[in-house]
Amino acid sequence: MTNVLIIDDEKAICSSLSFGLEDEFGVWAVTDPEEGLHLLDGASIDCVLLDLNLGHQNGLDILPRIKERKPDISVIIMTAYGTIESSIAAIKAGAYHYITKPLNMDEVKLVLRKALEIQQLHQQVRVLSDAVKQKHSYAGMIGKSEPIQKVFQLIERVKDIPSNILITGESGTGKELVARAIHYQGIRRNEPFSVINCAAIPEQLLESELFGHEKGAFTGAFQRKEGLFERSKNGTIFLDEIGEMPLSLQAKILRVIQERVVTRLGSFDLIDTDVRIIAATNRNLQEEVAKGNFREDLYYRLNVIPIHMPSLRERQEDVPLLMEHFLTFYSASMGKKKKTCSPETKRILYDYPYPGNVRELGNIIEYAVALSQDDIIKTDDLPASVVSGNPPEKASRFMEEGLFIPAGLTMGEVEKKMILYTLERNGGHRLKTAQQLGISERGLRDKLKQYLKEG
Repeated sequence: MTNVLIIDDEKAICSSLSFGLEDEFGVWAVTDPEEGLHLLDGASIDCVLLDLNLGHQNGLDILPRIKERKPDISVIIMTAYGTIESSIAAIKAGAYHYITKPLNMDEVKLVLRKALEIQQLHQQVRVLSDAVKQKHSYAGMIGKSEPIQKVFQLIERVKDIPSNILITGESGTGKELVARAIHYQGIRRNEPFSVINCAAIPEQLLESELFGHEKGAFTGAFQRKEGLFERSKNGTIFLDEIGEMPLSLQAKILRVIQERVVTRLGSFDLIDTDVRIIAATNRNLQEEVAKGNFREDLYYRLNVIPIHMPSLRERQEDVPLLMEHFLTFYSASMGKKKKTCSPETKRILYDYPYPGNVRELGNIIEYAVALSQDDIIKTDDLPASVVSGNPPEKASRFMEEGLFIPAGLTMGEVEKKMILYTLERNGGHRLKTAQQLGISERGLRDKLKQYLKEG
């Protein structure tokens, strides 16, 4: 039996309500609001009938104190002086409903039943939602497929140990999410978590960011700066795109791992450091070692515990869960009502190959939510390449590397885009750019002059 608490300063009202409700509900009735609040702390109360005018007190002052003790409890306001203003104030303060005196017992019972029914539904949704979260998510990552569940289990096993970890997988699979989960679920959670993209920063700046520098160590070094290894003491450093790190810096990272010390640029002082290193790459580092692009000794030092993030193609059954997550997130972030997908839209999204993995799925849903004109996302709201189910081969390949080549460009435009992109990735280093592109440094210089004239 569900329990109802009546708070009304008139004993006659308490008595008549108790008599009328006791056949269907467990009833508690008090004339003192403080006594009612005390009962809420100790008794199992499911719903409150609260008088608006409690002698020297106002029911709207008691209502927040009730909700503070039991946020999910249903409170029904009773008053003999019903006004639009007071009813609006009651609802804003968290009341479920508002009824006026003289009370109609049938109406009271109906409102109570409805309030309790909705309360039970909310509890069921919360329980089911918690169950789904526990079963199908881990530290912000979503999935029920066997490959991703294995990743969750591995994170749980390694989160508290100091060993270095290497996360591999295609772009867009969520490698940084894994690194964050390892840190924030583990014993280092209250210490710093630092992220640096080894591909996005020129070599000298990358070295300074990692190890710090002394004043005057190089042009522009106007004051001493602590590096990431110093600032992350006792925490975690996430070296994203480690496969792009220059060989000269690879040797210094190896020294940090072996000796647990760092030296700022422009200094000979050794600084002790205790950090866990998590690295990530979308490259095959064994192949890079064979090519001479990556140090073999560093590879084995980093690859103590390997974690491979599966592509979305390997965990296709997670697409519906991820779609729901992104639909909820982007609908809310854009201030729109929660969107759903038509059956045909679902079929297309379930079958799409996702060369850009989870990141691409999120982008597609964001695009569709932004463009759709009603609550249902139709096929017309999707990008044309998704509807066709055949993303351009070149676009797919470049998307994994972080560069998107749209259809319709001339070969000259594609060449320009690729050269400038590779130059940017290498921090303006022309020799390295020319080597990666398979052209001479002079040929690269001529191309850049041509682009400068065109621009």
